[in-house]
Amino acid sequence: MLQQIFNDTIKQDVKPFLSKRGFAKKGLNFYKTTENLIYMFNFQKSSGNSADNVMFYVNCGIYAAELARIQSREILAAPQESECHFRARIGEIAETVPDRFSITPDTNMDDLRKTLLSGLEEVIHFYDTMTSARSLVDYYTSGPFLHLGEESFHLLLQSNDAAAATHYLKALQEKYGTEKRWTIFENKYEAIFNKYGVEFDKL
Repeated sequence: MLQQIFNDTIKQDVKPFLSKRGFAKKGLNFYKTTENLIYMFNFQKSSGNSADNVMFYVNCGIYAAELARIQSREILAAPQESECHFRARIGEIAETVPDRFSITPDTNMDDLRKTLLSGLEEVIHFYDTMTSARSLVDYYTSGPFLHLGEESFHLLLQSNDAAAATHYLKALQEKYGTEKRWTIFENKYEAIFNKYGVEFDKL
């Protein structure tokens, strides 16, 4: 019963909503492919579901062929969420939306649909600001985050933006430099800088 409500929500609400915005359905994934990037939503059912409680997560992902090439990986036409270069739960982007939705016999489905669709809309607006592999790199370097660190340095140095690469390195050093694991990252990053002939300042 509740499982059917979930299926109907995907089919009757989510699919038409995302189709209008250029997304095509494949299983519980929805994809929108542009020249530079693939945007996706993944509806992940919780492993703890029961007859009276169906829970699901909405995962958001952006895949960049340019970053896949830097990683020497096969270029994918329909990547899984785990293969995307940008990954987040819907609640990390649309802060008024929960990370996990729950359908129980008491759930007001009109409220759930409204919240879910408004969250998807908000994520699509965010996706509109991410237009290239460089957008993804800028997002993670502004953190600064270690995620995509090696790929980010390759992309920045390939495009002769040594200033941005150095700025990112300094920010990472300040944030993570006192951690024991930092030397592992530092050695990897130094090798990348050396590859492009750019001076590398160690801590």
